[in-house]
Amino acid sequence: MGLDEGKPEGEGKVWSLPKMPFWQTSNGNEKGSSSSSSMCQGNNNVYQQSQSSQLGERSIVTSSNAVSSMAKSLLPTRRRLRLDPSYKLYFPYEPGKQVKSAIGIKNTSKSLVAFKFQTTAPKSCYMRPPGGILSPGECLVATVFKFVEPPENNEKRIEQKSRVKFKIMSLKVKGETDYVPELFDEQKDQVAVEQILRVVFLDPERPCPAMEKLKYQLAEAEAEAALEARKKPPEDTGPRIVGEGLVIDEWKERRERYLARQQVEGVDSA
Repeated sequence: MGLDEGKPEGEGKVWSLPKMPFWQTSNGNEKGSSSSSSMCQGNNNVYQQSQSSQLGERSIVTSSNAVSSMAKSLLPTRRRLRLDPSYKLYFPYEPGKQVKSAIGIKNTSKSLVAFKFQTTAPKSCYMRPPGGILSPGECLVATVFKFVEPPENNEKRIEQKSRVKFKIMSLKVKGETDYVPELFDEQKDQVAVEQILRVVFLDPERPCPAMEKLKYQLAEAEAEAALEARKKPPEDTGPRIVGEGLVIDEWKERRERYLARQQVEGVDSA
């Protein structure tokens, strides 16, 4: 009993901890932090969605541009000129001689069109005219000259193939434009290849529709060339003006040389 009475009062009792208010505060902070983090995450999601949508729009625009450019490249080029003949240039087969062919060119567009000839053999072939500008609906007949090399075995081979090719290019130009070949170099992106023509030889001793048509076109080309020559103003045969206020007269020049020669001869005789 004495022992029991000697025990302190608090011994044997269980102490219960009171509920601390900071636990509730921490829970509130956790809720607030979780809500703020969810808001930030939502904002990030919205930003990512907007970025992805912008990238998607850009990719769609880029892909559409690529598709349109590819479609343009696959579409056939719209012709500005009509050629006659369309795919071939006929030449009479005369080995060792210079022969002529002809081709009709017509502007079928609604604008001014410049045309230009090119050949793989510029040393043995040339065209007249080599280029020019045609108004809408205007046409002309161009003459093509070619030197026919003789065969190696000295036999007449009418069916021999020629590797020479001719190319006709076109370019849309504006009004009051003078033709110069450099136009096709300055506007390469706008140049269209109308046709690549290959050479076909004809036997001049055998009449055929192609040969008859060639003769007719050559006569038409000569008539057009003569008409153009008449349109040109006559050349000035008068005195040539070399500089401002200086006129050279051929007769006066000869007389001055004669007088100078006479003076030299007079000095020598003296």
